[in-house]
Amino acid sequence: MPGTYKLVTLVGTSKKSVEDAIETAIHDASLTLRGIAWFEVVEIRGRVAGGSLDEFQVTVRAGFKVEAELPAAKRPKK
Repeated sequence: MPGTYKLVTLVGTSKKSVEDAIETAIHDASLTLRGIAWFEVVEIRGRVAGGSLDEFQVTVRAGFKVEAELPAAKRPKK
């Protein structure tokens, strides 16, 4: 995959699992970022409430390819 990639840091949360927190972070980011190609889990933590596990929190770095040419709609007007 030659090219240039940009990294973004995301934090996904879930009441169900670490895997679900990762999927939430990637899915939600993909709604506004095109071409997410990979991810790396940086940190896993959780919240405890009343002595019980309440929420999974996962910090993820995701990479997407920098586009070489802007789409026509985003090109500067001459």
